[in-house]
Amino acid sequence: MARVLAIANQKGGVGKTTTSVNLAAALKLARCRVLLVDLDPQGNATMGSGADKHALSASVCEVLLGEQPAERVIQPAGEAWHDLLPGNADLTAAEVRLMSLPDRESRLREALVPLKSRYDYILIDCPPSLSMLTVNALVAADGVLIPMQCEYYALEGLTALLGTLERVRARLNRGLQIEGLLRTMYDPRSNLSRDVSAQLQAHFGDRLYRTVIPRNIRLAEAPSHGQPAVHYDRQSRGAIAHVALAGEMLRRHRRAVPAAIA
Repeated sequence: MARVLAIANQKGGVGKTTTSVNLAAALKLARCRVLLVDLDPQGNATMGSGADKHALSASVCEVLLGEQPAERVIQPAGEAWHDLLPGNADLTAAEVRLMSLPDRESRLREALVPLKSRYDYILIDCPPSLSMLTVNALVAADGVLIPMQCEYYALEGLTALLGTLERVRARLNRGLQIEGLLRTMYDPRSNLSRDVSAQLQAHFGDRLYRTVIPRNIRLAEAPSHGQPAVHYDRQSRGAIAHVALAGEMLRRHRRAVPAAIA
C-alpha cells in the first residue's frame, strides 16, 4: 500500500519541485513503484519529469473535478522513470471551481484511493501557497516532507506551515504527520546556514533528515533538459544527495514497520 507524501512549503523558492522530481527518480532507482502528482499550476514538476505541460490532453485538473479517473490521466514512464499525474495552468481554474463542489478538500484523496495498491510511494508537489490545492494534498497525505533553506525568513515560513498542518490535522486529516524536514540549497560556508541548521536540529531532532541537499549547478540545469538530475548527471553532488535522501527515507520506513504492527 502506497505511502502518500505531500512535499510542501508555503514559502516559494526553497527547492520544493526539485526535491519532488529528484526524490521520485531516486526512489524509482531504488526499485520502488513511484507516482509523482504535480499539483502546482506552474507545472514545473511535469516539465522536469519529461512531459510537455502545454500538450496535455488531460491533467490532474480533470481528476480533481471528477471529469476523468486518475488511471486514465497518469503518464506511465516505463522501467527507468517514475509515473506522472501531470499538472499545468488549468489547475488555477480548477481551484476556483473546486470552491463550489461538495467534499472540495478531499477530492484528491478519493481520486488516489484506487491507485494505492499499485505504488509504494505517491509524492505530491504542492504549490507554494496555502490554497485549496495544497489543502487537498494535505488531506490526501500520510505525511508532509518540508524542504527549506537555512535562512531567517525560511524559519518564519516554517512557523506558518506548522500552524497550517495543525489545523488540517484537527479538522480534516487526523493521521497527518511531519515526515521530515529537508535542508536544501545548503551552503556549509555560511554562518547563518550552520546556525539555522543547529536550531532545526534542536527543535525537530530525528524529524530533520541527516541528508543535506547542496547548492549545485546540475540540479539547476536538469529541468531545462526535461530530466531529474538523478538521470541528467548521476555523479553530480545534487543527484548523489537525492539518492542518499531516498535511502534515508527507506531506512526510516523499514524501522517503523515493526512498531506499526506492534
